[in-house]
Amino acid sequence: MTCKPPLYMGPEYIKYFSDKTIDDELERDSRVTWIVEFFANWSPECQSFASVYADLSLKYNCSGLKFGKVDIGRYGEVSKKYKVSASPLSKQLPSLVLFQGGKEVMRRPQVDKKGRAVSWSFTEVRLDRALHTCNIVLTQTAEASYSPQSEDSGLCPPALTLK
Repeated sequence: MTCKPPLYMGPEYIKYFSDKTIDDELERDSRVTWIVEFFANWSPECQSFASVYADLSLKYNCSGLKFGKVDIGRYGEVSKKYKVSASPLSKQLPSLVLFQGGKEVMRRPQVDKKGRAVSWSFTEVRLDRALHTCNIVLTQTAEASYSPQSEDSGLCPPALTLK
């Protein structure tokens, strides 16, 4: 079976993970928060979400918040480890998982105790709201603070820093 190439081929700040790289990257720096999209190339929902996710990566990427993607259609072990079903019937694709210090802290869509996805639409407004909340958590837990002299001294540029 041949997979279609991604529909979106524009600019993005997204790291593509494999089954061998995802764990190391998530645990590399405990100060970095990762938002990882679990997707499958064959999924129409994932294909249509690709440009929205890329736009969010351009808008929010900074030294304390990074964006990643992993194709669970290709890396089935990753799917099992992170409990994201690749079945089209599960309604779990795409799934966004927020990691802090290598640990999962939030997931969309959420999954109930029976393994069913709780309905959640991936609109840019909803994701902006979720990332805004994420940034509040980032700024409250950050040891470093932003300094106007250097964007690299803090976790995020002032546009993302909430006081």
